[in-house]
Amino acid sequence: MLTVEKIGGTSMLQFQTVLNDIIGFPSSEGFRYGRVFVVSAYAGVTNMLLEDKKTKAAGIYQRFIKGEDYETAMDDLLSEALKINDTFIDLGLNPKVCRVFIVERVMQTKAYLNSMEDIIASGYVGRDSIYSAARELLASIGEAHSAFNTVNILRNNGILAELVDLTGFRDSKQLSISDRIEKSFKNINPQEAIIVATGYTKGIEGIMRQYERGYSEITFSKIATHLAADEAIIHKEYHLSSADPKIVGVDKAIPVGRTNYDVADQLADIGMEAIHPNASKPLEIAGINLRIKNTFEPNHPGTVISNDYIGPQAKIEIIAGSDKIVVLEIHDTSMVGESGFDLDIMKKFKMYNISYIMKTTNANSISLVIWQADLDQALVSELEAEYRTVTVQEAAIVCAIGSNIAMPRILARAANALAKNNINIKCVSQSLRQVNMQFVIDREMYAKAIISLNEDLCWGNQE
Repeated sequence: MLTVEKIGGTSMLQFQTVLNDIIGFPSSEGFRYGRVFVVSAYAGVTNMLLEDKKTKAAGIYQRFIKGEDYETAMDDLLSEALKINDTFIDLGLNPKVCRVFIVERVMQTKAYLNSMEDIIASGYVGRDSIYSAARELLASIGEAHSAFNTVNILRNNGILAELVDLTGFRDSKQLSISDRIEKSFKNINPQEAIIVATGYTKGIEGIMRQYERGYSEITFSKIATHLAADEAIIHKEYHLSSADPKIVGVDKAIPVGRTNYDVADQLADIGMEAIHPNASKPLEIAGINLRIKNTFEPNHPGTVISNDYIGPQAKIEIIAGSDKIVVLEIHDTSMVGESGFDLDIMKKFKMYNISYIMKTTNANSISLVIWQADLDQALVSELEAEYRTVTVQEAAIVCAIGSNIAMPRILARAANALAKNNINIKCVSQSLRQVNMQFVIDREMYAKAIISLNEDLCWGNQE
């Protein structure tokens, strides 16, 4: 049995639980080798390195590209990393060895950034390429830190463990991401030790440049497919549930036992990622099942995502959505009967690198739901110059998703659940495949809508 398993940053920060309940000890029941762990940076560290994922507060990278004091921020990062190390001493972490590693990594990175500043000042190299390299370099520190610490703790607990550092920190070879993984695992035998790999992989295509903050799942997926794993596992803070436990309450969030990759894609499209969509595709093509597990409930089997699963009974599996979207509507009376009218609109969306979440049309109007963060006033101005009426409205989207929801009255039931709670539906969409019903509603009604749909379609419909 060979499994490739990813551990997220929140779980890594609570490594006592990871050690006791996920990895285990040689003397404990169920302990085995044949496991490759791909680790994220400790929670909060990548925010310090780049920028806060939610608030966008500047991290080291943002300070660097703005010409601000990034060296002090790097010193703060090192201080935080050493504080994290101190919390793991009782677990067996050797503070001296691990201190030397992270101090050397941070100091060398600071030297690299100083050199990059000089190169930028020379005017001979484009800023964009330097900034991209700096972002890649900084992102790698977090995973290198957590992976090194993990191997140190495991070895000091009598567990055979080996580090696979994919960051290529001192490796000047120009390798693709896939080639670096293949080269790094060439002489590795996962059956002889617990393998710990960094979630960041250095590659000529730039893993940050291509996948941004989802890069650790790309590494995880590529390792799983390269090694032809029997199963891929992601350990998260919560179960993949019928709805967000933070909104509906843990007691009303029903763990999803099984689903398929199509459902996983629907979730990713609205920002509720079970797995990054670019990471799920290789697993799907290779026929490798993905299991989502709750770090803090190790005995629960979690959710198995596979290629061909269709629920034996028609039902809604997951209620999800976002309150960070806007509806952009183009209304023009010349649209009716005009073939390809929306082609120019789509070309503009492509030019501004905007992917829509949902699209609905009638004779004279096209409504497109996009992320608010992607809204560009220049795009709106272009559209206003060409079409009769362009409306932009802040809103929320809620979705009822399942592997088998093609049943009579389910759309009416969902709409009724919203109506009886005085939630007005602004737009609605469902494709012929019938895996996802999407409703656009007033933003302030978002939480109420999630609770209402979960209560009516999931909680009240348990087997």
